[in-house]
Amino acid sequence: MSWMPKVQDQPWGWDQDDRVAIFIDGSNLFYAALQLDIEIDYAKLLCCLLKGRRLLRAYFYTGVDLSNEKQQGFLLWMRRNGYRVVTKELVQLPDGSKKANLDVEIAVDMITLAEHCSTVVLLSGDGDLAYAVNSVSYRGTQIELVSLRTMTSDSLINVADRYIDLETIKHDIRKTK
Repeated sequence: MSWMPKVQDQPWGWDQDDRVAIFIDGSNLFYAALQLDIEIDYAKLLCCLLKGRRLLRAYFYTGVDLSNEKQQGFLLWMRRNGYRVVTKELVQLPDGSKKANLDVEIAVDMITLAEHCSTVVLLSGDGDLAYAVNSVSYRGTQIELVSLRTMTSDSLINVADRYIDLETIKHDIRKTK
């Protein structure tokens, strides 16, 4: 795909023995997709992020509304199609909005799996994750950050080894009608 340079027929000098762990901040990706005006095809997304490398794990973190049957169906599909889904029940805030903060879960899982993979791919723009990303990087694991630039903390970009703007791959991950 056009978003990465090729080095000896493998992007970034990767080989097929690279083991990759993927961590997706579902809420962050949802709002990025709204900004890009696309619906994400999660099977295409997984292939796009792997680039022929071996998948160790792909995690998808999201807040859940247990009464939302459509969301429950989506999460079941995710579980059956290669994703480990980590959920937390949404909490209603005083202003009426709902939120589930999964930063700690993402950070712990990244640090735990870092020693078992050569590359961590993080889909999030949340600067709260910069310290955990830096910790994983210190262990020698490569960090690829994928997010929408307008929704991404500079501190997170600064600790990543590679940054990929979702805008540049939106056509590769878009659900076709």
